[in-house]
Amino acid sequence: MMRFRAQFHIGVALSSIAHRTHVSKSKLSTVRCFQSGRFVCGGDESSLRHWSQSPTRVFGNRVSRAMKNEAQKALFDYLHHTRTLSFVDAEHISHNSPRFISSLLSKVDTRKEDISQSLTKFLRYNPINEFEPFFESLGLRPSEISRFLQRDLVLLSDDSVLFENFHVLCNYGIPRSKIGCVYKEAREVFGYENGILLSKLEAYERLGLGKPIVIKVVTYCPSLLVGGIDSEFVAVVGKLKDLDMACDWLGKYLSDRKTYNWGSVLETLELLEKMGFKEEKLSGLLKTYPDLVGETSGKKAYVMFDKLLKVGLEMNEIDKLVRDHPEMLLEKSAKSILAALKYMMRIRMEKEFIVSILQQHMKLICSSSLLGPKAVCSKLKIGREELHRIIKEDPLKLFSLASKTTKRRIELDSLDFRNAEKRAFLLKIGYVENSDEMVSALKKFQGRGDELQERFDCLVKAGLDYNVVTEVVKRAPHILSRPKDVIEKKINLLKDYLGYPVESLVESPTYLCYSMERINQRFSMYIWLRERDAVVPRLTLGTIVGISNTRFLSYFVNSHPEGPATWESIKKSST
Repeated sequence: MMRFRAQFHIGVALSSIAHRTHVSKSKLSTVRCFQSGRFVCGGDESSLRHWSQSPTRVFGNRVSRAMKNEAQKALFDYLHHTRTLSFVDAEHISHNSPRFISSLLSKVDTRKEDISQSLTKFLRYNPINEFEPFFESLGLRPSEISRFLQRDLVLLSDDSVLFENFHVLCNYGIPRSKIGCVYKEAREVFGYENGILLSKLEAYERLGLGKPIVIKVVTYCPSLLVGGIDSEFVAVVGKLKDLDMACDWLGKYLSDRKTYNWGSVLETLELLEKMGFKEEKLSGLLKTYPDLVGETSGKKAYVMFDKLLKVGLEMNEIDKLVRDHPEMLLEKSAKSILAALKYMMRIRMEKEFIVSILQQHMKLICSSSLLGPKAVCSKLKIGREELHRIIKEDPLKLFSLASKTTKRRIELDSLDFRNAEKRAFLLKIGYVENSDEMVSALKKFQGRGDELQERFDCLVKAGLDYNVVTEVVKRAPHILSRPKDVIEKKINLLKDYLGYPVESLVESPTYLCYSMERINQRFSMYIWLRERDAVVPRLTLGTIVGISNTRFLSYFVNSHPEGPATWESIKKSST
């Protein structure tokens, strides 16, 4: 009995020791994995998430702007001072990764007064996966970021080739927030050896495209940077050059809301030429209906032509319809035409009658969105034979009975007639009539149409390309709310005082929105520091003028022993 008790106690003791050893190892494993940026103490797939992607909870109340500012400052200091990233890189990442900032705040007690100090301490002992805020700052969504994170890459310096190619794109002029699209769609680009990526960009310039156009094209179509020069794109540029509109059309009408298959674009251009659109006529058509060369418009047009032939139209009649109503080649119009054909065939409308409606009411068909015959019959409580009879007696009933209400058009019609001049200006810079973008733009652009045009022309006369100005004002419409003389003064300060080219406005258009006093003071301080080699010589306008006063004092004024006294002198002399 005594022997049994002794064995029992020894067994319990050994079991306890084994349990404590297991727990200790588990904790150690958790700490090590946490410091490397991942929870991997569990065996299942869900445990492989990075800590910033796990559910977060911020201590205390909701995250305030002040808390976010403190977190941004802590992340900036970590990236710039601890990890030695450049000022511009560290600032962009820390200010453009809001989800990561929120996750960072959830790791400390935000009820404490000095959040920045708590975060600094946290970052000192818990190294982060730097690719998370980096990818987020490039415009990638959280669900996309998780696909690109790798176990063996935690520090940005771990993939120096990727970071070098990122800087090539930045230095070329591609907005940092757009580089995420390039990474997502053409990841191979970031593995190129030194000099290859820049040579590809310059190769497209040699086609006769200006640098701003190349920036826009490769941003919207990153696949152009993969492999050799895209022969189909070269052919499209060649055709547009023959029309004397290559740069103009590409710069003005390419949209980041569409995808472009250059083979399909080429196919559509060739189709239009076969339909009788040559030189000036084709040039005018593409300017009026730029969506004609969308990714699927050519294929949709071929399907539409096939259906029109089947209902009884001759090819020469189709050619005439297209020449009279070129908008029917738009993808949206082609869908409306196919829907109308399907509608009439379902109620067994005679082919001769269908041909007659197409020839007489094509414009109405292109702009209409129709309910199906079943829905119309149900609403009117009639059969298809009766619906057939009603439409045959009055063809316009096809539209009045089946047309869907377009909220967009009602909203446009309700706008004040005084917007007519403003609408004319917006149409001129590429907005499409009756579009959702037009409705939104009418609210965002402040001022009369003639005032907006005058301010727009001011930027063009300053030396910016027309298409570039169009792109900039669409991105930051509020820059045209400033009077023309104020815009001119700020441009003169930029060129004559700071010594920057006017193209600097493309990356930092909001510079035009800051007060003259702020610009004068910041420029004076920056120039003083630049003359003493105390700052990077070509920082962006957004960095010089846009950062907060606290950060400007910390990273500029206090970077030189005589800086504070000089700053006070500059402020006094400007008041």
